Amino acid sequence: MAVEPSQGPVRIGVLGARADIAVRRMLPAFAAEPGARLVAVASRDAAAAEASGRAHGCRGVHGYAELLSDPDVDAVYIPLPAALLAPWAEAALRAGKHVLAEKPLTDDPHEADRLFMLAADRGLALMENVMFPAHGQHAVVRRLLDDGSIGELRAFQVTFAVPELPRDDIRYRADLGGGALRDTGVYPIRAAVHFLGSGLRVVGASLTRGRGHEVDTSGAALLRTPDGVSAQLSFGLAHAYRSDYELCGSTGRITVDRAFTPPADHVPRIRLRDATGSRQIVAAADDQVAGTVRTFCAAVRSGTAPSGAVREQIRLLDEIRRCAVDGG
Repeated sequence: MAVEPSQGPVRIGVLGARADIAVRRMLPAFAAEPGARLVAVASRDAAAAEASGRAHGCRGVHGYAELLSDPDVDAVYIPLPAALLAPWAEAALRAGKHVLAEKPLTDDPHEADRLFMLAADRGLALMENVMFPAHGQHAVVRRLLDDGSIGELRAFQVTFAVPELPRDDIRYRADLGGGALRDTGVYPIRAAVHFLGSGLRVVGASLTRGRGHEVDTSGAALLRTPDGVSAQLSFGLAHAYRSDYELCGSTGRITVDRAFTPPADHVPRIRLRDATGSRQIVAAADDQVAGTVRTFCAAVRSGTAPSGAVREQIRLLDEIRRCAVDGG
């Protein structure tokens, strides 16, 4: 049974708060959101739990299971390594907690179906923390497409790559579900689903392991919609930073830089090139982290969350992995 949220803010607990994204972005966003209240942070280490609780103005809880049994927690945020997300998301759902999990929730479509069915059966929200769709710049791009600003869409190109990480980073560990496809690859896949919709199929893919690594550190995939629009995706964990996409149409193209992780004060400048020339469209600065937290709180209140895009993303993640040529 779902735990009924209190009439006040959604009371949120965190399963493991040492993750960089939790400390830098999510915990401050929970603290700043009037509709949320951070009440507990759990760690498998008792001293770390106490220290983290003090740092974030909430209770420290020793052990994840202990937090899940807490009746004062409505929902949990799970920033654990990829291999641990699905098991702890399931445990949280079975404990009656709404769930916001880091990405990828899973790369197994059957496991995804089971988790979303479990959430639906219990009236719980289950969300994956891919945040860029909450940023307003992508709504501006959608309006340009819908208005026919570049004619009929022909192709989509998207890249997300980050510089090489320390060798002991969990994203380089196979046992914790590391690798470029699961980490940076999720963003281009989700962007393709966001703009091209469902029904995408993988035409080809490759994954490459960097020297001395046990996981893929770069990759690429070619997708195709049922009506022939192509999507070229590239991603990596040992590259010069790049975060952009381009939509190419029959009469023009739209380019977006800093597409996936812009800071809240970043003012987007969307480039539109058409038959009349080239110009910039300035969009409003937006805080996609705050927007995601608000969306999650609204999903908790309604007891549900849209899952279509996430499930398409997971299906494609699995298909790319299975058909990829190993370049290691």
